[in-house]
Formats: sequence, C-alpha cells, structure tokens
Amino acid sequence: MSRRILNRAGLAAILAVCAAFSAFGQATGTYTPYSIYGVGDLSQPGSAYNKTMGGVGIASRNNSYINLLNPAAVTARDTLAFMTDFSLYSDNKIFKQGDITSASNTFNINDLVMSFPIWRSSAMMVGIMPYSDTGFGYSFNYTDPALIGQTGSISYSAAGRGSIYKAFAAAGVTFFKRLSVGLQWNFYFGDIEKTYYTTFNDASYNSIKNGTSAKISGHAGKLGIQYEQPLGTKLTLGIGATYTTAASLRGTVEASRFSASSSASSDTLFFHRDNLGKDSEAKLAGEIGVGVSLRDAGRWRAEFDYTRSDWTECGLDGIRGFSASKMFSTTATEAFRIGFEIVPNRNDIRYYLNHVAYRAGAYRKKDYFLLNGNEIVSTGITLGVTLPIINGYNGLTLGMDFGQRGSVENALIRERYINFSIGFNLYDIWFRKYQYE
Repeated sequence: MSRRILNRAGLAAILAVCAAFSAFGQATGTYTPYSIYGVGDLSQPGSAYNKTMGGVGIASRNNSYINLLNPAAVTARDTLAFMTDFSLYSDNKIFKQGDITSASNTFNINDLVMSFPIWRSSAMMVGIMPYSDTGFGYSFNYTDPALIGQTGSISYSAAGRGSIYKAFAAAGVTFFKRLSVGLQWNFYFGDIEKTYYTTFNDASYNSIKNGTSAKISGHAGKLGIQYEQPLGTKLTLGIGATYTTAASLRGTVEASRFSASSSASSDTLFFHRDNLGKDSEAKLAGEIGVGVSLRDAGRWRAEFDYTRSDWTECGLDGIRGFSASKMFSTTATEAFRIGFEIVPNRNDIRYYLNHVAYRAGAYRKKDYFLLNGNEIVSTGITLGVTLPIINGYNGLTLGMDFGQRGSVENALIRERYINFSIGFNLYDIWFRKYQYE
C-alpha cells in the first residue's frame, strides 16, 4: 500500500475518533456556579497551541499550526499542505464560599478544525468549537425556624446544563508577502436548560418546579488582518487586529412554574415564551482585538494580545433564562494576554528534545457580568509543549492552565483551577504528484 493511501487512511481514522469524542463532550462541558448567569461560562478561545501561550494568537503566524484566533493567519502555511487540529480539554476546579468547599472535574472537546489551500497565496479553514457552557448543581435545606415550624422541612435544589457551539468557515489571502487579510463566518447554536426545585416533605404542601429552556442560534462575521515587518536578518515584527460583529439571537426561551403534589399530579402555575428576534432582542457581544508579536525565525516568538467586548447593550439582563437573578447585570469584558515560545534547535539531528516547542503564558480577564456590582476576574499562568511526530510538522501538544477566578469577598465564590489540554495537529502534503509508488 502506498504512503499516500496510508496517510489518508490514518487521517480518516483520527477524524472518526474526533467525532466520537465530540459526542461525549456535549454532555460534560463545564461545572461552575458562574455559568448560572447569561449564556453560561464563555470558553477560552483557541486551540491547544493558543492555550499553552496564555491564549495569544491575534498577531501570530506559524506554518506548523492552525491559528484559530485570526482568520488572516490561515495563509501562514505551506501552499500544498492539508492541516487538521483536534484538541480536548479537562477542567478541574476547587470552589470556596465562606466555610463551604467543593470540587468538580469535567472533560470536553475543545476544537475540530481542518485547513487547506485555495489558490496561490489564499487558504481556508472550517471547524467547530464550544462558545459557552452551562453546568451547575447545588442544594440546601431551609433552616429558618419561623418557616419550617409551620411547614416542616423544606429543601431546595438547582441544576443546569447545555452548551452553545460555534461552527465557522474562514478564508484568507496574503498580499505583497507581508499583508494578510481574512474573513470568517460564525454560526452559533445550542440549548441551555435550568431547573429549580422547592420540595416540601409535608404532603399537605405542593412542591414547586421552576425552569427555563433556551434554544438559540445566530450568526456573525469576523475580519482579521496581519502584517509582518522584518527587523534585520533574523527578527520579524508582527501586528494583528480582529473585529467580530455582534450576533443577534433567534429561537425561543421558555420559562415555566409547576406545582406537584404527592399524588404525582401537577398544575401549571406559569408559562411564558419569548421568541427571540420578535418578542425580545438578545445578542452575543461583538469583540475587538489587537496583538503584537516578535519572533526569531525558527527559534522563538513572543506575543501580547488585548481583547474587549461590550455586553451592556446585548439585552440579556431582561430576558428570563438569561438574567437568572437581580444581582446579575452585564458589563464590558476585556482580557490581557502574553505568551512566549522557544524551540532550541529545529535542525538538530541528534537530540529530540531540541525539536520540542516549549511555551509559557499568562493572562488576566474580566467576565461579561457583574454580581451585585462586583467584577469577576480571572488570572492564570499557562505552560505547555508540542512534541513533534514523524516529519516534525505533526505534533502532540500538552498544556496546563492554573489560576484563580473570583474571590471569597462580598459573598462571592472563589474558583481555583488546574486545567489540562491535549491537542493533535496533523500535517500532510496534498495535491502533490508522486513520481513513483
């Protein structure tokens, strides 16, 4: 069997595995009490390659990896190469509020992307990745003697799950070997369900079930630009910028309240349906981003990124299922990220470790909502490596992200986390005519 057929068969097998993990990932997106609010917990963008450098990538051009953060970067490639990227993400958290401590572990797909050339200096990529995840669950018993003295013991529980996914297609072209421009179309879709139960142990009182169910979709565009300027014979300065439009949401948001007795019969106490785009207006916020990079070709690169999104006019505050609580209000979110990569010696034929890409990064980001006027801020440090496989372009990326979100002040919840990512970037020369088998 020819090497070409083996390559195609291997790629098909890997994509099949990706699809299986994708189905699994839909059930276990995240677990955090902060996902109660709005459209859930926004996923950190980018592939495992981006995550290991603090999440940077707006100005980065690297022909070994697919850069998901700027559609203009899709042209940084071998003109005959077909590339794929698939990564998984493990989220491990410890929560603390007052004297209460708990922990969670989840596992999810991070991205599945394919990239290929179109014509000369143009290329394209298509893929899917999570945009936000909802996952929470908690319960408690009422302890107020004035209340339970009349009704008996009362328990309360809440649970939520769901995800919004982003499917995208992007194309880019390079002009004059230095200026690259890219356009991307994003399609958002998903379901979010939240339920809240108040249960009376005394059968003479009916228990109450509240719930919301959102089925939403929307689309947006993204423009990206990158420019590289050589500095001497080795260094290259890169600048990049992106702009993503807001996505007007369509679909339905249903809110209901049911009363149930011990005989299992139930009465509908309340039901309301919002038809998004008709009865109510809601959006996913747009985003602007800028980045600057400096690299020594083939050895090291450093980058700084800044992004900002304004959620204040997105309409989530007044729609059941999104607002969740009077303490919730939307705000502008922003993130500062820095990353560094070094490859000791790509041309070393003796020592494998000199071919490994070593990365580190750091970030500070603010969430898109306030709780009782308090900002929710995350800070973290990332570490990672890419282990080259076969021809040096195929690689296995291993990454770690550890940090903190929120605080124990003002009755908030502090999250401390150690997250792991594993990515597979595959590279193959297609469209090449073989001279022999």
